[in-house]
Amino acid sequence: MDRTEPQLLCSVDGGVATVVISHPAKRNAMTAAMWRSLPELLDRLAADPAVRVLVLTGAGNTFCAGADISTLRESAGEAQALAVAAEEALAAFPRPTLAAVRGFCVGGGSQLAAACDLRFAQEGALFGVTPAKLGIVYASSSTRRLVSLVGPATAKHLLFSGELIDTERALRTGLVDEVLPDGGGLDGRVAAYAGVLASRSQLTQASAKEFAAGRRDRDAYWTAEARSSGDTAEGVAAFLERREPKFTYTTGSEGPTG
Repeated sequence: MDRTEPQLLCSVDGGVATVVISHPAKRNAMTAAMWRSLPELLDRLAADPAVRVLVLTGAGNTFCAGADISTLRESAGEAQALAVAAEEALAAFPRPTLAAVRGFCVGGGSQLAAACDLRFAQEGALFGVTPAKLGIVYASSSTRRLVSLVGPATAKHLLFSGELIDTERALRTGLVDEVLPDGGGLDGRVAAYAGVLASRSQLTQASAKEFAAGRRDRDAYWTAEARSSGDTAEGVAAFLERREPKFTYTTGSEGPTG
C-alpha cells in the first residue's frame, strides 16, 4: 500500500478502531473518494462486534485541512453533499467516537471532528470553519451541530469570519474536551481513555448517545434492552464482588437516528 496516496487507513486493536486521514501532500485534505469511502468504512466497523470505540485522527502532525479545494472546481455542491454524508455517518456511528486532533483542523476537518462524540487536542492545534472564505452555504445540519457544541455566538464567529482559533479558546468554548501538552501527551491520553471506554457498558453508552442527540421516543426500547441485556446484573455483581465487570451487550449497526 502506497501511504503517500490520499486514503483512509484503519486498524483495530483491543476493541479500539483507529481511522487515520492520510493525504500527506495536502495536509490530509479529504478528496471526493475519501469522503465517499468513509461511510462505507464506518458501516463495516459498526458491523464488527469486536469494535467498541472509534478514534479518528490524521496522519503526521495535521488532523485534516478540509476538503481538497481542487475538487470544488467541478461541483462545489456535490463536494459539500459528500462531506455532509460522511459527517452524518460519523455522527450516527453506534459506539463512542473520539477525534484526536493535532495541527490544523479546518473546514471539512472541523466537520468531522464536530461529528465525533468527544474531541481531544494537542496544544498548538488550530480550528476553523471556513465556508465564508469560499462563498459556500454551510449545511444546516452542520451548523446546528456546531451551535450545539459551542453556542450561537461562537458558531457565528467561526462561520462569519472563517478565522482560526487556538486550543485555549476551543477548550473554553466547548469545541474540544481536553487539551494535552505537546510532546506525546495526546497519544497516551487517547489510548488510555479509549481503553476505558472499551471496558464500559455499550448499553449505557448507546442509550446515552441517542438521548444526548435528542431522541425522545426510545425510552421503552432502552428499558427493554436493559432488562434483557444482562449488563445491569453483571455491573452490580462486579461492584459487590470488587472485580472488573464483563459486559456483553453489543449494539447493532443501525446506530442512533435523529
